[in-house]
Amino acid sequence: MDPNRVILIAEDSEDDIDLLKIAFRRLGIKNAIQVVKDGQEAIDYLSRSGQYVDRQRFPFPGIIFLDMKMPRKTGLEVLAWLCDHPECHIIPTMIFTSSSQESDVTRAYQLGANSYMVKPGSLEELIECLRATMAFWNRCLIPPLPQVC
Repeated sequence: MDPNRVILIAEDSEDDIDLLKIAFRRLGIKNAIQVVKDGQEAIDYLSRSGQYVDRQRFPFPGIIFLDMKMPRKTGLEVLAWLCDHPECHIIPTMIFTSSSQESDVTRAYQLGANSYMVKPGSLEELIECLRATMAFWNRCLIPPLPQVC
């Protein structure tokens, strides 16, 4: 993935945010990382609303890691919002969650998730999961980032 593209993490668990950041660092991924704590903040970030209006400070993400079970709006609600905004729907979006419920998996893919991963139990497994994910996206062509959503 282009090292100039920002990684957006939508996650309400501080521990999981820290583990993701550690795993990215250990993989040598130098992309800037932005974090939002719930689904509504993710939508605000993408739509340049509220505190996220400044694109210099909050650049448009090149990839999204999205938890399913978050306060205010869930990962499924963020995916539905992305579906309603086709210019933003092109952003690779990985569901990264502890939920393995079949209904969540099915609905996430119906709403356009590019992958659905259950959070691994160890840092080493997380690193391997992210290594495979980033290697895949490094091989893919990705359209230019939209300017607005």
